[in-house]
Amino acid sequence: MPETDGKDLAAPGPKLTIKDVARQLGVSTATVSNAFNRPDQLSERLRQRILGECQRIGYAGPSAAARNLRTGRSGIVGVVLAESLRYSFIDPVASQFLAGVSEVLDQRHCNMLLFSALEMDASSKHRLQESMVDGYIVYGFSGKGRTYQRLLQQPKRVVVVDLKMGDYTSVNVDNYSGARRSAEHALAHNPEHVSILGLKLLATDRVCRVRDNELYDEASSVAVSRLRGYLDAVQASGRMLSAERIWNVPENSHTLAYQAAREALLSAPRPTLLLCASDTIAIAALRAALQLGIQVPQMLHIVGFDGIPEASILHPTLTTVSQQSEEKGRLAARILLGEIEDKDILLPTELVIGESCPTL
Repeated sequence: MPETDGKDLAAPGPKLTIKDVARQLGVSTATVSNAFNRPDQLSERLRQRILGECQRIGYAGPSAAARNLRTGRSGIVGVVLAESLRYSFIDPVASQFLAGVSEVLDQRHCNMLLFSALEMDASSKHRLQESMVDGYIVYGFSGKGRTYQRLLQQPKRVVVVDLKMGDYTSVNVDNYSGARRSAEHALAHNPEHVSILGLKLLATDRVCRVRDNELYDEASSVAVSRLRGYLDAVQASGRMLSAERIWNVPENSHTLAYQAAREALLSAPRPTLLLCASDTIAIAALRAALQLGIQVPQMLHIVGFDGIPEASILHPTLTTVSQQSEEKGRLAARILLGEIEDKDILLPTELVIGESCPTL
């Protein structure tokens, strides 16, 4: 064994505190803290000087645990998703929403903990996870069941998105007006036969037509708001639309939407206009029409909803309603973090005219 003078094995000295560092550098403890946690509060030159000196003297930064104990905050935001975690990452609208939340949390050096409302239960695992978060952003579920009750009973701050739940602050899109405006645009072409491909209208996992006595028990849901916008536009145009001309798509997936679109296009009388509750459904309808030899827009007009990027790169491009999915996420995060006024927000939509239902 090589000889040693004992110095290499000596116990390390006392751990530096933020007060020790501030004293050595001749700045305040707040300035040292900002260099690590809030860089926007300092000039880049001052921040780099402080970080360089901290590295030289062996100071790694303020203790997160100590900061959490002192402030009562963990810097972790819980996001409760209506669907499975996998679905929320592959669904284009949900992923855009999460991107908006993440953008704000990245800027504030916060973290995100994801929950699926399908999986939240009373287990010790979830109780531990829930104890870690400063508050919740709740995205898109119906506001019923065990998860809803648990959120109502816990004391932490909650912001809800794409729903109304209790007295919690909400961020929503004007789904009704967007759907009605898009339908009015499409109906101006005087289509002979109208059908609707709705999303999650019924408590079933089946693609099916809707019966009159099954309709609309959740008046505040996104799906029903869009449906009512379509139906009111149809009625205002002087047309009649029976429930059997409405299809339920149980999940916003291409496979199920394609099945519903194919059924609709093979029904009699064949639709000359499809009002689709999402762009995913509308894109599936475009594919079904193509495979059945139905030309769009010459023989069939199609309207979607959401404004996902894919809608503008198809041929024909999709007429759709653009909602601000990322902005919903940004606003929800900023409300939860206390950066903007804590009040309900209703975002407007924009009609985007594409080739699938062009301007007259």
